[in-house]
Amino acid sequence: MLDVQPKDFDVSTDAKPEQIVQVFGRKARLIGRRFQICHVRFGREIVEVSTFRADPGSAGADDTRELDDAGRVLRDNVFGSIAEDARRRDFAINGLYYDIADHRVYDYVGGLDDVAQRRLRLIGDADVRYREDPVRMIRAVRIAAKLDLTIDEPARPPAELVDLLADVPAARMFDEVLKLLMHSSGPKVYDGLRHYDLLRPMFDQTVAVLDSPAGAASEALIRNAIANTAARIDLGKPVTPAFIFAALLWPAVRERAANLEREGMPPAPALASAQSDVVTRQVQRVAIPKRFSIPMREIWQLQPRFHKRRGRQPERLIPHPRFRAAYDFLLLRAQVGEVEQELADWWTEIQDDPSTPNPASSAPNRRRRKRRGGRRQNSGGNAGNNSD
Repeated sequence: MLDVQPKDFDVSTDAKPEQIVQVFGRKARLIGRRFQICHVRFGREIVEVSTFRADPGSAGADDTRELDDAGRVLRDNVFGSIAEDARRRDFAINGLYYDIADHRVYDYVGGLDDVAQRRLRLIGDADVRYREDPVRMIRAVRIAAKLDLTIDEPARPPAELVDLLADVPAARMFDEVLKLLMHSSGPKVYDGLRHYDLLRPMFDQTVAVLDSPAGAASEALIRNAIANTAARIDLGKPVTPAFIFAALLWPAVRERAANLEREGMPPAPALASAQSDVVTRQVQRVAIPKRFSIPMREIWQLQPRFHKRRGRQPERLIPHPRFRAAYDFLLLRAQVGEVEQELADWWTEIQDDPSTPNPASSAPNRRRRKRRGGRRQNSGGNAGNNSD
C-alpha cells in the first residue's frame, strides 16, 4: 500500500498451538513462554505462526495474564478471535490482516485510514500500551522513519516512560538496535531517538558525553557513521554492526581514557582500561556479541597506531585484518576535527600511491610467516568502508 517491498509477513491463525503441531507434525516446534508461538520448518525457512489472542479485558484473559510492577507483559497466552487479536496489536497499521483464502484485507482498527493519511496511530491508551512493552516506543520511531509516517500525537513516546527501556533484556535490545540503525533509514531513526530521548536508556554513557558542552563533535561522528552505513546499504555493500557500535561508544571510551590519563595512566593502558570499563557497563543495557565486540575493540585499538608513520610502522599496520574498518573510522574522526585531516590524507595517499609497496604481498614476509607456521593474514578481507 505504501509502495515498499515487505521483508516478511506475520502468519496468524485461529488454530491453537497444539493444533498447529498436529497439522505439521515433526516440522513444527512450540517456543516461547511470554507469548507461545509455533515455528514451522518450510524447506530451509522457518515460518513463525501465532494464534489469535484475546483482548486483555475479555473473560478469563486477566486470570492468566502476568504483568510486572511497571505494567510490562510477562505472560499472555489467552487465545481469542481475529478481531480481538487486532485490538491487541501496537499500531493500527499493524492490525491489518490479509486473508489468503479470499484475498481481502480485513481492518478492525482503522488501519486503512492511517495508511491513506500516512499516520502512525497507537491502538488504545499510550500509557498502558507502552508499559506493556516499552520497546514499542522505539518501534514507533523506527516504523515512522522507515515508512515516512507522522507519529500521531497520542502515540508519541511519553518522557515519563522512556526509562522503562532500561529494564528490557539486553539481548532483545541488541536485536532492536540492529533494526534501528542497520537500515537505509538509520539517520532518520537516530534523529527520532534523540528527539524523544530514547537513546539515553540504551546508551547512557554516550548520551552523557553528547549532552555535555563539548559533545557536538561526538554527535557529528555518530551521525556520519550512521549515514555512511545507510549509504553502503543502499549501494548493496557489506556493513557490520561492529562499526556502528564502535561509533556509538567511542565518545564514552575517549572521555574515560582522557580521565585516566589525567590521573597519570599512560595512553595505551588508559585506552585499554577505558574500553573494558565502557563495554562492561554497556552490555548491561544492550548486549554486544563477541563477533562484534572484538572487531569493535580492534577498531579502537588501532587508532593510536595511525600516528606512527616512521620506519616500517605503516607496513606493519596495513596488513592488519581490521585495518580498513579502522582507517574508515579515522576518516570519520578527521571529518569532525578529532584528528588532523593531514593524518587521514596521508594514510589515503599511501594506499593510493602505486609506488608504495604492499607489505601484505611482499615475498619475504610470506616466507617468514611460512617458516614460523603462522597463518598469513589477508589484507583484502576488509575492503569497503565498514565491512567486517
